[in-house]
Amino acid sequence: MTDIKKMAPYGSWQSSITSEKIISSGNSYTDLHIEKEISYWIEIRPHEEGRCVIVRSSEDNSVRDAIPKPFSARTTVHEYGGGSFTTCDGVIYFVNFADQQIYRYGPKDQQPIPITKDEGDIRYANFIIDRKRERLISIEENHTVKGEAINSLVSIPMSGSGPKVNITSGADFYSSPVLNSSNTTLAWVQWNHPNMPWDETELWIADITTEGMLANKRKIRGEPEESICHPLWSPDDILHFVSDLNGWWNIYRIEKNDTVNVTPVDAEFTQAQWGLGSRYYGFTDRHTIAAAMNKQGIWELLYIDIDSKKFKKISSEISDIGRSGIKVNSSTIIFEGARTNESFSVFLHNTLGHVIKLTSNEIDGVSTGDYSIPTPITYATSSNDTSNAFYYAPQNSKFKGPDVELPPLIVMSHGGPTGATNTSLNLQIQYWTSRGFAVVDVNYRGSTGYGTEYRRKLDGKWGIVDVEDCINSARFLIGMGAVDSKRIGIRGGSAGGYTTLSSLVKSNVFCAGASYYGVSDLRSLAKDTHKFESRYLDSLIGPYPENEELYRSRSPLFNAEEISCPVILFQGLEDRIVPPNQSESMMKSLKERNLPVTYIEFEGEQHGFRKSETIKKALYSELKFYSQVFGFTITKPF
Repeated sequence: MTDIKKMAPYGSWQSSITSEKIISSGNSYTDLHIEKEISYWIEIRPHEEGRCVIVRSSEDNSVRDAIPKPFSARTTVHEYGGGSFTTCDGVIYFVNFADQQIYRYGPKDQQPIPITKDEGDIRYANFIIDRKRERLISIEENHTVKGEAINSLVSIPMSGSGPKVNITSGADFYSSPVLNSSNTTLAWVQWNHPNMPWDETELWIADITTEGMLANKRKIRGEPEESICHPLWSPDDILHFVSDLNGWWNIYRIEKNDTVNVTPVDAEFTQAQWGLGSRYYGFTDRHTIAAAMNKQGIWELLYIDIDSKKFKKISSEISDIGRSGIKVNSSTIIFEGARTNESFSVFLHNTLGHVIKLTSNEIDGVSTGDYSIPTPITYATSSNDTSNAFYYAPQNSKFKGPDVELPPLIVMSHGGPTGATNTSLNLQIQYWTSRGFAVVDVNYRGSTGYGTEYRRKLDGKWGIVDVEDCINSARFLIGMGAVDSKRIGIRGGSAGGYTTLSSLVKSNVFCAGASYYGVSDLRSLAKDTHKFESRYLDSLIGPYPENEELYRSRSPLFNAEEISCPVILFQGLEDRIVPPNQSESMMKSLKERNLPVTYIEFEGEQHGFRKSETIKKALYSELKFYSQVFGFTITKPF
């Protein structure tokens, strides 16, 4: 007998998806790694104050922590980090968050031992093992110098004794050093201001001398506006890499000085390179690549025959691959995957076709009937163009809305802005849909996963096309009769917070806005941010200060009089990417205009909230905010 659903106003439904359950299932994963038969990854644990713990699985697939408390493996190179550890014969080399030094920790060590010296604010990331010379090759980011930090590639003795040596420098940024099988040739990616890694990068190689230095350094790829990433040597030492040379991030290889596209399809084999150390393909043997492919926002795993360029889908129901990508060896693929009804977990897939889930984010007491399944939508937007999004209808196994009522809508704007949202089970979306909200998660023009042309539509137009696409997503759903036009909210974090605030300025379609560490003053962001993003706005808006008036005109802070609805602002006080003065200034400006505004700040939080209590308080505060604006009663549990 089918249970009869109880009728209740949208927004007030009692939900089994509480903030406590989001936190309890809230581990996220990064920095996947394989050595022989052992797999490693990092778990970010909210219940341990956001501690980043290296864990490992053994041959029997049992999982245990691989570093002791209180160590936390997290680098802050480029502020976003990534590439925080590697291993050699079971010995772990990792960056400790507290002091940003590299530590060695082996089976015979009682505690991790530092192998770098504390010389002030010098950071390391994305390091690899040079077995032949018993050293690490690492990205170094030196903040002890006057002015902008200096990035370089350095070598560090694995023993911790002996000098650190600079092996190449001169570019503004470096990433992805990789050695060939004989440890005689090094390849890497580098780029310079004002480019971001998805704008224009260069692929370099060099010979390694008997003294361990680099000789015959040469650029082997890098056309204007070509984005290159993920160099990797095949088992027979042919250099492969990902490039958007043909308008999509495809996998290429160097054959007799020619560049050959191994995957000539309208799909992408990477995401925007915000973090270090990830990769989305690898070799099972000299003829076969295992890869993750993104087509129109949906991911799948493939085997690729290099000679025939034919694809074979790996049997899996995975629809999303995380920012950690995949790592591959001759027998195993480790990846961070998710489904529409299952959030990200770490999986192993072996060449026999067996899939093993090594982690679990399942939550007790939640019915699959409480999950809203996303529907991809494409809709008309400005300039006779189209935009993309995923629509989530309200869904609860025990409740339904009144027949005469339409649900409120939350428009979600992802961060980056060069980034993308996906279809994986996101409990923070389900938190809203299970309470009776509709949600539209927008992949506005400028998002990745839809090709280079779509990604570059944001160039010079940040604060315009992203805003238009968010506004038009709401109008599209209103026009369909799916949502209540008088109860439309918008929310976003970081760059998504900027789009949120700008959307409130540009349109009165929204009745409420929630900004998480969002940008309010573009001028301040151009002058007061870290090196990695210090010239990001050159492509999104224009060079500063030459375009100062344009920066001012697109800043929500100087257009606050155009906002006519309540706003709630959330901010971490240790945020270096979007400093607290951004939210504080916006709060003051809105108060001066007598607009309803709530400002909530969190001690010890940086860019992106990691602590359990922070996540819980932010979710409840946002729910309470909507209940007051949209006129419904909150039902426990929260």
